[in-house]
Amino acid sequence: MSGSTSQRAAALGVLFALIMLLIIYSSGNGSEVFPYSRLRGRARRPADLKKWGVKSGYLPVCGNKTLTTRCHQCVIVTSSSHLLGTHLGTAIDGAECTIRMNDAPTTGYSADVGNKTSFRVVAHSSLYRVLKRPQEFVNKTPETMFIFWGPPTKMQKSLLKIIQRVCASFPNMTAYVVSPGRMKQFDDLFRGETGKDREKSRSWLSTGWFTMVIAVELCDAIHVYGMVPPSYCGRHPPPRRLPYHYYEPKGPDECTTYIHNERSRRGNHHRFITEKRVFASWASLYNITFSHPTWT
Repeated sequence: MSGSTSQRAAALGVLFALIMLLIIYSSGNGSEVFPYSRLRGRARRPADLKKWGVKSGYLPVCGNKTLTTRCHQCVIVTSSSHLLGTHLGTAIDGAECTIRMNDAPTTGYSADVGNKTSFRVVAHSSLYRVLKRPQEFVNKTPETMFIFWGPPTKMQKSLLKIIQRVCASFPNMTAYVVSPGRMKQFDDLFRGETGKDREKSRSWLSTGWFTMVIAVELCDAIHVYGMVPPSYCGRHPPPRRLPYHYYEPKGPDECTTYIHNERSRRGNHHRFITEKRVFASWASLYNITFSHPTWT
């Protein structure tokens, strides 16, 4: 009896060791809880974003105008504090098309980030912050085209009506919402590029993800200001602390925010670093360049 008990204990020990090895193997390594799967070694080709077609992906809310704009040269102005003190405003305003995100203001920061805003990509979570300040985001640059994105159920139930009411107050405003079909394409793209199902991995796509894809669809060449490369926050010694947003000097530290979101298992989180790895893989394919800081 004791011999069989010892054998069972030994078998359980081996099984436990195998389970632990499996967990370690499937988790990548200790510094990367959300392991990124590189597609460049796979047989499949990456999705050609140029063939997505903007007309069916972005539904007009104001004016019933189909989105047909094309730009040869675009700049994406991030919300990063890396832009402070750069005096890039003139260069940014000189671009053919300028793309901004969420509620990043230009008033008080124009010397570094400029004023021109051709497109503003806005998340459902930032919609109220943008629309409650029409003097900053609507009247100041009436040429701006807004592209709002969010879960289709939220957009259709209440947020769409809010956008329509604001449009009624500002008849010159141009706004679009990402269609339900295009939202699914964004999710499918994330899975194809990372090997991770967005919902099962408890991941939220960032406004940067939507903005980069939209820019690829609309622009022949893209220059991104203020986005750090994927390896930036893992440098030794670590980078100096900087606020996550240039307009929130007392806000959370940029790298702390990136690393926390990348590594967290509980709840839903943005995978900022993973997204940046994808952007790096797209750079040569879609003529994307980065500066402040420069990507190497």
